[in-house]
Amino acid sequence: MIERQLWHPVIAGIHLREDPVAVELLGQALVLWREPGHEGAAGLVHAWADRCPHRGAKLSLGRVLHHLHGARLECPYHGWQFAGEVAARQGHGEPVTVGRSVHVPAAPAFEPPAAHCVDVFEAQEGHGLVWVRLERPDRSEVPATLCEPPAFDAWSDPVWRQVLCGPYEVGTSAPRLVENFLDLSHFGFVHEGWLGARSHAQVETGRVDEGPDGVKARECKAWQPRAYVGAEQGAWIAYRYDVPHPFAAILRKDAAEGDPVSNAIALFIRPDGPEACTAWFAMATLGDLSDDEELRDFQNAVFAQDRPVVESQQPKRLPIGKDGPVGEVHGPADRMSSAYRRYLARLGMSLGVC
Repeated sequence: MIERQLWHPVIAGIHLREDPVAVELLGQALVLWREPGHEGAAGLVHAWADRCPHRGAKLSLGRVLHHLHGARLECPYHGWQFAGEVAARQGHGEPVTVGRSVHVPAAPAFEPPAAHCVDVFEAQEGHGLVWVRLERPDRSEVPATLCEPPAFDAWSDPVWRQVLCGPYEVGTSAPRLVENFLDLSHFGFVHEGWLGARSHAQVETGRVDEGPDGVKARECKAWQPRAYVGAEQGAWIAYRYDVPHPFAAILRKDAAEGDPVSNAIALFIRPDGPEACTAWFAMATLGDLSDDEELRDFQNAVFAQDRPVVESQQPKRLPIGKDGPVGEVHGPADRMSSAYRRYLARLGMSLGVC
């Protein structure tokens, strides 16, 4: 299953502090926990199976201990303590973290064997989110660009202001939500008066390119009566889109005459099942005088318009093949979504598609 070999966002980094947190990814119960940081810096993040190997209790009900020899995760049932230790992956020699038992309170002199350990998964932080990968990639299946979380340069640029919006729990598949994000032609109807107008429904799909790195669209244009929070008049807005990951998409809108604001917005999605997902919008803006809460309120309002429509779509799984249970027809404005569907088919995606 290629989905298990990809990086997925699971939680906002600010929501992982001192206490362990339970999440689920692709049917795998996880406990996320953070080591104490130094001098105000955030500590290292861990993603382990949410099950103690001793008697199966949820480790997410336990606590993080500050120990002289490093942070430990304590089981809530019998107090067994586990530490992230770096070891060599058998047969490969690659460094890997293992959640080894290091202390059993009921038998303090007992030295737990190496087999007494928690299943550990790869985790890292980026774009304000914690990302987890359940399996190391098979390079014959997974393109090199998908062996890391999707890049979003504007998020790390100190000149831009960054704001994370979400999470949004949505009753549709992750591919349906990505396709909605790429769809310019719904602006004048779903977001009338905000991002579009029925009287200006025509859009320009620009140039769409497909390749091993995903889908790119350039020179896309739509007329918008309110292109950003502080806008007072409408304008034709030029967009650039990138789809670097099956469940992520990034748009870029540069400042132009009549619109002094540059925006970059990344949609990052955690697939919660074939017909459910959780989404975040990582926003980077330049020149917008609105405060962070105004930006979040604007994004919340726009997504509240999207939600009932995307949740109404049938089937909830995105049809990507001719043999799917329900066919869908395409129009001239659907070039980006059609390219996205072909991208999913080329990768052999199975979750959230039909």
